[in-house]
Amino acid sequence: MKLLSGAIAAVDHGGSLGRASALFPHAPKPFVDLSTGINPHSYPLFDLPATALSRLPEAGQLRELAEIAASAYGAPSAAHVAAAPGTQILLPRVASLVRPGKALVLGPTYAEHARAAAIAGHAVAEVSDFDALGEADLAVLVNPNNPDGRLIEKARLLDLAARLRAKSGLLVVDEAFMDVGPIEQSLAGDVGAGGIVVLRSFGKFFGLAGVRLGFALTDQLTAERLDAQLGPWAVAGPALEYGIRALSDAGWQEDMRVRLASDAKRLDALLGKSGVPISGGTSLFRYVSFNDSPSLFSALGERGVLVRHFAERLHVLRIGLPGSEAEWQRLEGALATWAAWRKDAPKEFGQ
Repeated sequence: MKLLSGAIAAVDHGGSLGRASALFPHAPKPFVDLSTGINPHSYPLFDLPATALSRLPEAGQLRELAEIAASAYGAPSAAHVAAAPGTQILLPRVASLVRPGKALVLGPTYAEHARAAAIAGHAVAEVSDFDALGEADLAVLVNPNNPDGRLIEKARLLDLAARLRAKSGLLVVDEAFMDVGPIEQSLAGDVGAGGIVVLRSFGKFFGLAGVRLGFALTDQLTAERLDAQLGPWAVAGPALEYGIRALSDAGWQEDMRVRLASDAKRLDALLGKSGVPISGGTSLFRYVSFNDSPSLFSALGERGVLVRHFAERLHVLRIGLPGSEAEWQRLEGALATWAAWRKDAPKEFGQ
């Protein structure tokens, strides 16, 4: 168990081109940003009605969005859905659903969960053993996990939820990447039993992170409580428009899952050709863990290809998907240059 005494401190994340420019000032621009795990093939943009910007959002639109989200994600009904301007803003509110106690986060994972639990007043620790979560008042995990793609089976999650519910605890399952995961393992359809909050992110799979839209799927009373905390007009007009249209577009979603799976296989082949071992991931990103990761991160960055590194785990990287043929070619060239350099200097890399 790893105690997180400084968990309220701000967390560094991928996707900052400002930090990338400071770290690699001589890299060719623009960067190929593979650091976020966000779909590079975004849902098609469309012309918004002027009222999406000129008027306050209508309550009827929010209800429509909740109905569509419940159908798309498999929640029991719209009454089990709380919509928000991104899942990030929900994290401390969800953590506050349980009175301050022991919060355990299954890690390593997305660091904002621990920070949110600390903000809510919990004593926070990171655990690596799933079974240890049963000791928590607030248990949090990401499924599939970010950054390694680890998946916990639904049956185990439901058993944990029942144990926590018996002592008025709460299980929070962040399913930000379940759009490309095995959907049969989602807990979205089981939230009506209580004691469970499932978080779903809109921006990652639909490639529209800037829209800021996310959902908490939970029992009806908890959904009402979250809605009340967020207040009126929490979801902006443009987010409502994009959420309603994209979540309704089942054909686009299915086609995109096929495309992302194909792109992930292409990335696997490219990494394998360069001698980069793949340790996990989803079809939106690959996770690599090996001793030469620091040199790979630097070599790619110097050539304008940004991947996700982790300050506390220097041997691991998360690598997202290129969005165009030109980006694929830049990644391939950077990997080839690194692989040749690594081959010529084996002693430097501890081989």
